Amino acid sequence: MINTNTLDNGIKVVLEKMDSVRSVAVGVWVRTGSVFEDLENNGISHFIEHMLFKGTKNRTAKQIAEDMSAIGGHLNAFTAKEYTCYYAQTLDEHIEIAMEILGDMLQNSLFADEDIEKEHTVILDEIDMYEDSPEDIAHDLFQQNVWQGQSLGYNILGTKENIKKIKRDELLKYFNENYYGQNIVISVAGNFEETKIMNALNEIFKDIPSDIENEMVYNPEYNKSFIYKDKDIEQAHLCLGFPGIDYLSKDLYTLAILNTVLGGGMNSRLFQSIREEKGLAYSIYSYTSTYKYTGLLYIYAASNPIYVEEVFVQIKEEIKKLRENLITEEELNKIKEQLKSNYIIGLESTNSKMSSNGKSIILLGRVKTQDEIIEKLNSVTLDDFKVLTDKILQYDKLSLSLVGRINNLDIGRIKELWEKE
Repeated sequence: MINTNTLDNGIKVVLEKMDSVRSVAVGVWVRTGSVFEDLENNGISHFIEHMLFKGTKNRTAKQIAEDMSAIGGHLNAFTAKEYTCYYAQTLDEHIEIAMEILGDMLQNSLFADEDIEKEHTVILDEIDMYEDSPEDIAHDLFQQNVWQGQSLGYNILGTKENIKKIKRDELLKYFNENYYGQNIVISVAGNFEETKIMNALNEIFKDIPSDIENEMVYNPEYNKSFIYKDKDIEQAHLCLGFPGIDYLSKDLYTLAILNTVLGGGMNSRLFQSIREEKGLAYSIYSYTSTYKYTGLLYIYAASNPIYVEEVFVQIKEEIKKLRENLITEEELNKIKEQLKSNYIIGLESTNSKMSSNGKSIILLGRVKTQDEIIEKLNSVTLDDFKVLTDKILQYDKLSLSLVGRINNLDIGRIKELWEKE
């Protein structure tokens, strides 16, 4: 049973009771991320996420960790493009302590100058770690270029230049502008008593100010692009893709089916053809990203540089085959069962239910129920699949990013293949 409520200061609360478990997961979701930033402060949402673990008026950073460990709980956070989430998981008997720790972090963090200086170094190291991953670089280059000059294309970590210059007053200003009641969702899933939880949340989070919700509406414009980056590595890494659909689209589940067919698993067209039959790449897969107003369908492959051109040709060939031959009714039904199984099994933990409900409220304003999702997945027809496949898999919208040793690659030839429809 899922219930939604609102605290006195406007914070939305979504509760899902699970009587068969002994744990509870709680997440505080804030509608802020890199899409709400600009070129000058890109990286600030993620920086603030780090700072909330660095000490409050009541606890040092060490005490935050020790108090959560003392109840056998787990505490973490992440920043995405459209939201930031702080979450904890613990036994049901300790959930109010976990919520109080989160409330302390959200309302009493110090943002001490000495901690900010330390975090400059930590986040710069995090950026270096990311830059050591050619797979991450390929994906990031792709996003930066298809959304060139737009905040949706910004790296969540920010740029080194921005991180080095971020100061306390800038952090506090951004924090106060975004961390207010109507911009926050608290999601709780597990074994709890609803009235007791609501009373505790109202008390714990009462100092978060209420404000008039001022939702940012952005209109991303997709730009077809080709880009490559010279990097001294053994393999070549390709990321290619097409404009997709937004989180609110009626075609969301048709796209899930298309992605599964194309490269969403070991039985997908791309994996079977390029990895299993031809042995051209060790890693090849597709995936989707859906945001509030747009989305992308990606294909990624990593291979020996001598096979890059052939990998690209074969990817385009598999796309062509899929557009021309589509799938059978039998294949469609098998994929539906696969997706239903993955979805249901994936939502059997308190943490996954907390996350699913919180994200749904932040992006959609309501919770998508399990029955609703399964019903919509079951309703997808072969005609739906054909219409969406024709709409998305269009070569005139295909973008490509490539990372590897340039002297091992014929960039001109690859670009020629990219331009060829």
